[in-house]
Amino acid sequence: MNLTDVIRLCCPKKARKRLGRGTGSGQGKTAGRGHKGQGSRAGFSMPPLFEGGQMPLARRVPKRGFTNSFAKKVVTINVGDLELLFEAGETVSPTVLKETGIIKENFDELKILGHGVLTKTLTVAAHKFSKTAEEAIQKAGGQATILPGKKKLVRNKMGTRITRKNFDKKK
Repeated sequence: MNLTDVIRLCCPKKARKRLGRGTGSGQGKTAGRGHKGQGSRAGFSMPPLFEGGQMPLARRVPKRGFTNSFAKKVVTINVGDLELLFEAGETVSPTVLKETGIIKENFDELKILGHGVLTKTLTVAAHKFSKTAEEAIQKAGGQATILPGKKKLVRNKMGTRITRKNFDKKK
């Protein structure tokens, strides 16, 4: 039984509050809006975080740092996880991890970390490896291949953007 069930049982058809229907109703005359002022007028609405002229909390709290929108999104996976998820002789790559649903979010780079034990021979392709991860893969008889990262966009002196297609053609 939930709390919602209890509420439904005690008052299944609660009547709505009828405002402005005479003083005898308890919500007559000002209809719960009080006397005069902005709140008593028709069409009045207030911003949800308005604090009555007091300096709002969002402006009182100190702010630090910033979010770098150009930062690369790096996803990590441990060698111990590869041991559990893959069979011996399989190839591990960012596309395989994405297709199997092991990594769900979008990312720019994949980094393999060395936490855990690896006994299976795997061919692992990733953008980055920690030293311990690379040693563990090679010790188990596997291969660690480093994938190239995304190419940086180059701006020419005129300030217009050179696309990757144009950049590749020039070389």
